[in-house]
Amino acid sequence: MNQPTLAPESGFFRARILLGYDGTNFFGWGRQSDVRTVQGELEAALSTLYRQNIETVVAGRTDAGVHATGQVAHADLPEGDFGFEFESLVYRLNRILPEDMRIKSFERASNNFHARYGALRRHYVYKIQDGNGIVEPIKRLDIAPWYRDLDIDLMNQAAASLLGENDFFSYAKFRPNATTIRDLQRFDFERMDDGVIISHITADAFCYNMVRALVGTMVYIGEGRFPVSWAKEVLDKKERPSDSVVFPANGLTFVGVDYPTDVEMIERFNKVLAKRALSINDAVDEEGE
Repeated sequence: MNQPTLAPESGFFRARILLGYDGTNFFGWGRQSDVRTVQGELEAALSTLYRQNIETVVAGRTDAGVHATGQVAHADLPEGDFGFEFESLVYRLNRILPEDMRIKSFERASNNFHARYGALRRHYVYKIQDGNGIVEPIKRLDIAPWYRDLDIDLMNQAAASLLGENDFFSYAKFRPNATTIRDLQRFDFERMDDGVIISHITADAFCYNMVRALVGTMVYIGEGRFPVSWAKEVLDKKERPSDSVVFPANGLTFVGVDYPTDVEMIERFNKVLAKRALSINDAVDEEGE
């Protein structure tokens, strides 16, 4: 299996794409032959405009039902006159794409830019309506309901015990040849004025199902089913709990990704490949990636 390369081929330039999507009716990001995916729709639109097959690389390979407001991808596009101005691509692509996904910006990137292996950290949020509260119909697609009241002070205590670089095997769905060591940099909960609980989760990368397993564990602690110490006990045992701990996809949104400077991008790219010994199909982020 070939390792990914950093720079585009001769005659191509690298484009950086910022996009958002409602994941409800997508079978995740990754291209599949028989179902609708975000990558499939984006590449079809790009291929239509450039009249040749265009492939994309993404920062976070979100799973079925997971949303995004700050997803980043890159594509290597051919130089030349295709009958339109490059600056008009946002408008042109959004006319082709379905209404549940939108390009927010489209720009030339340096040849060193790599959406996936250059990323320093990814940011997610998870929204919960607890206490069997009513979820406004217009908000139902990105808020997960929960029937018991939750104590976010207990949840924050438990979440803090997991911060730092750890082996998150217990919080990840097994995937062969994929490392489960991650640096969890932020994990906390806050209750908004409307009663909705929002969790902020940031890490260098996420294992498959990791965010939803983390949130589900904190909810079980917040409702009093388990003590605060349970979160760290689960981590240390390296035994994955029941799948019932993994919370629904609809509450999860990929909100952003941080990158180093162009000068530092090559170093970051090589460091990630060396550290994780990843192949192009290995998982580096949450939810189906």
